[in-house]
Amino acid sequence: MQHIPGGDFRMGSDHFYPEERPAHQVAVDEFWIDIHPVTVAEFRRFVEDSGHVTTAEIAPDPADFPAAPVGLLVPGSLVFDPPNHPVPLDDFTRWWSWIPGADWRHPEGPGSTTEGREDHPVTHVSFDDALAYARWSGKDLPTEAEWEFAARGGLEGRNFVWGDDDPPTGGPRANVWQGEFPWQNLEEDGYYRTSPVHAFPPNSYGLHDMAGNVWEWTLDYFTGDHASGGKNVAPASACCIPRNPRNLVAEQPVDAPRPRRVIKGGSHLCAPNYCLRYRPAARQGQSEDTSTGHIGFRCVIRAS
Repeated sequence: MQHIPGGDFRMGSDHFYPEERPAHQVAVDEFWIDIHPVTVAEFRRFVEDSGHVTTAEIAPDPADFPAAPVGLLVPGSLVFDPPNHPVPLDDFTRWWSWIPGADWRHPEGPGSTTEGREDHPVTHVSFDDALAYARWSGKDLPTEAEWEFAARGGLEGRNFVWGDDDPPTGGPRANVWQGEFPWQNLEEDGYYRTSPVHAFPPNSYGLHDMAGNVWEWTLDYFTGDHASGGKNVAPASACCIPRNPRNLVAEQPVDAPRPRRVIKGGSHLCAPNYCLRYRPAARQGQSEDTSTGHIGFRCVIRAS
């Protein structure tokens, strides 16, 4: 873990997506934060010790999804399944597939494995899974303000964790999408899906993967305007993540009343032509029971 001294900073941004506005002054106390997202190997130790069963490994309750065909109410998760040609960007089902049997052990579904990816971020974890790991380890999940303060690394007001230029000078600084999303991934950063947590240089606080690789859960509930309770601000678009993977099979409205938490950092699927959210100020709301192949987490310990 890395000690973060705390202090005042300007949170959010007035220059990108509506849900990041308004930029406003925030103070955080000192805390310690994981240097990198929780890895597959670390999560495996937690499961072996605690017996935890993740959300993706549990069949949905039919009462929660009355419109879903019974045969689809099985354990599973969302897997990125890109087309091989340009498609309109108004329908995430063109690149997300609900895969029965996909979970943290089988990131692309049955037949896939995490072998050789022990040092990659664990994925297909819901908010409850992340919180369970944090409590087991004697830690907690970060608040949105703690996460963003740590991600900025002292670079007040800069657009990215490395500064204002994108792409940065000197080569890739994060695992993000190069090319035209969702069909053309040039892999200029060397990775198609997730990457090892130490694959890219750390920020100024010594923290890895504060941009790209996987989105990360925070404790905070999501509102469209994080400074004034969501008043007079349009809800955030789904970007590259549907709000709830069950919606793909259950035909539930995307605004079904399930709590949403803030996720931060963007992922390897964030692309300038669609989702420029690999920035400290970027934020999205994600339903607590969501699991996908590009959401993970890291933990914090607070001084008091």
